[in-house]
Amino acid sequence: MQKNQDLFLGGKKLPLMEEFYTLQGEGHNMGQAAYFIRIGGCDVGCSWCDTKPSWDAENFPPADAVEIAGRAASFPAKTVVVTGGEPSLYPLDFFTDYLHSLGVKTMVETSGAHLLSGCWDWVCLSPKKYSPPRPAVYKMANELKVVIQTEADLEWAEQNARLVPSDCLLYLQPEWSVSQKIMPWLTDYIMQNPQWRMSLQSHKYMQIP
Repeated sequence: MQKNQDLFLGGKKLPLMEEFYTLQGEGHNMGQAAYFIRIGGCDVGCSWCDTKPSWDAENFPPADAVEIAGRAASFPAKTVVVTGGEPSLYPLDFFTDYLHSLGVKTMVETSGAHLLSGCWDWVCLSPKKYSPPRPAVYKMANELKVVIQTEADLEWAEQNARLVPSDCLLYLQPEWSVSQKIMPWLTDYIMQNPQWRMSLQSHKYMQIP
């Protein structure tokens, strides 16, 4: 993290991969408009990741965080979702504070593999077996979203559910490439365990970013 602090001037610059205004496609905030900011760099390496080009941060020169925030604030929703890559690799206190000063709500999606900096209005924790979340990040989660490929993943989901706050919303999300195949038993699991909700990648059905 210290290396990133120096390279990115304490969060005043970020390795911006892309930014766009769209509807949120997954989890609790599905269907709501938001400005997405995708930060490059990830050391988790999920085999099914649909944004593998984001993994190498060196492909994305540091961009000015103030300028990014200004563009985000110009859109009607006044909500930012920071995603990746893995946002927890970077110092984000400056960025979130500046967004809040502009009246922008801050949301983040993270694997929790590293300590998460920044002041967030909503934290979506999407844990990965290969790099489990830090204990402190579990306590920050407003939403737990676990990607499911096989029935064995359900135990991983339950392990994580025991570590988040009692008011954290729980979601199971079928991995896109196997979603049709696993939907029957995943649907049944949620009906038998109604503390969970289904999360679908609705943006892929809507064919939007």
